[in-house]
Amino acid sequence: MTFRNLLLACLLLLATSQGFAQTTDSTATDTARINRRKLLPIVASEAAFYVAGMSYLQFVWYKDHERVPFHFYNDARGYQQVDKFGHAFGAYVESYMGYRLLRNAGVPKGKALLYGGTLGLVLQTPIEVWDGLYEGWGFSAPDMVANAAGSALVIGQELLFDEQVARYKFSFSPSPYYKQANGYLGDSHLESLFLDYNAHTYWLSVPINKLAFKSTIPDWASVAVGYSAGGMFGEFSNRTYYRGTYLPETERYRQYLFSLDVDWTRIKTDNKLLNTLLKGMFFIKLPFPALEVNSKGQVKGHWLYY
Repeated sequence: MTFRNLLLACLLLLATSQGFAQTTDSTATDTARINRRKLLPIVASEAAFYVAGMSYLQFVWYKDHERVPFHFYNDARGYQQVDKFGHAFGAYVESYMGYRLLRNAGVPKGKALLYGGTLGLVLQTPIEVWDGLYEGWGFSAPDMVANAAGSALVIGQELLFDEQVARYKFSFSPSPYYKQANGYLGDSHLESLFLDYNAHTYWLSVPINKLAFKSTIPDWASVAVGYSAGGMFGEFSNRTYYRGTYLPETERYRQYLFSLDVDWTRIKTDNKLLNTLLKGMFFIKLPFPALEVNSKGQVKGHWLYY
């Protein structure tokens, strides 16, 4: 499920934050020597994170679920595919961090893409395998495709453009359904971050000067296209009753969005702390006015969408 991917991505960012904050946008040359003082802490942090994550799954997440023979679960239609965008996003963030950290340590590009660019897929695959071994879950091939797509987005752009032209970003705002759900979408705003897919929006953000071929436009100024959905009180269809309360009847629909954005990593300042902060915000979509077209046939304008 998406919230485990988001949680893993956030924890990985925290676990490697010191090394990731020191990365630069300049590409290390393949002839540069590997900096072992940088590389060893990176490898140790990611190995510890991986062991901790797998231990959490085995001893905490699945502890109340019965072990069953390996089986599959087709959730391709679940949550209007917002869940799949979330899987791709988690893998993208993890792969991007893995690649940039290794490049900053002087690892040649090919090896950095092999060991770092695939990190998202490597971290997410055991989750799907574990799901296939426990009752109430199941190995999801669509989730695996989404995980692979997130890592492929990092690797493909580095091979084609030697940079991340399109940034995969996330924005969250408590949905109007949260208060109507009587806890089904979370008992707090923090829980709703992981449980309320109505509140998730996933974006592809591209600098305007890359599209217009005009270098006079600041390279941090971007446009973004986004995807979200609404009206969801369940994975495939809406629940009608929860915790002794009838849930409202709603129409499930998809949202397609167009907005402006800022590529934080392309903003340069003389302040080291601020530069570190900006680099760490590479996956965050800045609130901006947005145009929405949805599957209900509506066209809406938002003064500020986040």
